[in-house]
Amino acid sequence: MKYILILACSLLSFSIFAQKPCEYSANVTDSIGTYKSTKEYLLYEKVFGGNSNYIFGSLALTDGLPTLTLQFIQKSKDFVKANCFDKNSKVFLQLQNGKIVTLIHIDQESCGSLLRDDKGFDNRVKSGIFMFGKENYEELKKSPVILMRIKYLTDTEDYIYKNEITAELDGKIYKPETYFMDNIRCIE
Repeated sequence: MKYILILACSLLSFSIFAQKPCEYSANVTDSIGTYKSTKEYLLYEKVFGGNSNYIFGSLALTDGLPTLTLQFIQKSKDFVKANCFDKNSKVFLQLQNGKIVTLIHIDQESCGSLLRDDKGFDNRVKSGIFMFGKENYEELKKSPVILMRIKYLTDTEDYIYKNEITAELDGKIYKPETYFMDNIRCIE
């Protein structure tokens, strides 16, 4: 009886600490190379006074090169300022352990697209792809991210990561601080 109880406790602890399976939006290997990308995940949400800002992230591996794709969606009845990416743009991730991980934008200028919807809102949609450096890459597996600083062409903005977000967009619960800890293994 004692052995059955120990076995049951062991199996229960394995299921509690097991990692979630990786969810991919693309996982392709062909004659050109390999590409896999995780599903988009809400990293930042700010809804205030009729203005909405969302940042979604996905991790990708293209022929062995790990990248982070960020998609920005801004919605407002007022003018939506364009923050552009250029070859000097960077993402700085400040970790809870005090270390900073720097990601470098690919050499592709982008200011996004401005679209007007049927309710009179201006919507700016913009994407940027950032490459991981070899330094501090391993730190993303060990420590939560508490702040993301983005250097745009003409501006720098800080985005504070929350431990948990109940998104107004879809009502789901997201955990941005541990996004990299939970998902970076999916592109290795």
